[in-house]
Amino acid sequence: MNDTPDTPIIRRNIWIRALFMLLMGLAYHVAGTVLCIVTLMQFFIMLLNDTPNVRLVAFGRSLGRYFRQIVNFLTFATEEIPFPFNDWPTGD
Repeated sequence: MNDTPDTPIIRRNIWIRALFMLLMGLAYHVAGTVLCIVTLMQFFIMLLNDTPNVRLVAFGRSLGRYFRQIVNFLTFATEEIPFPFNDWPTGD
């Protein structure tokens, strides 16, 4: 066998990552529901005021960045775990 002393540590880390991936998958679905709610709110605000709500625009931008962070984590493009394990992305 070609097992090195680091093999059990790597396997343990991948299982911890798998747990975080499940949590981030759940967060992705919750964020999708929030996106639908924000979209409907912004649509009705536009119907009433003819201008979008600035705070919802900023939140939508930050939510889009959050989606990108989750997808990057789930596809192993990054090791950085998104919110709630790190800061919420800014909407600026």
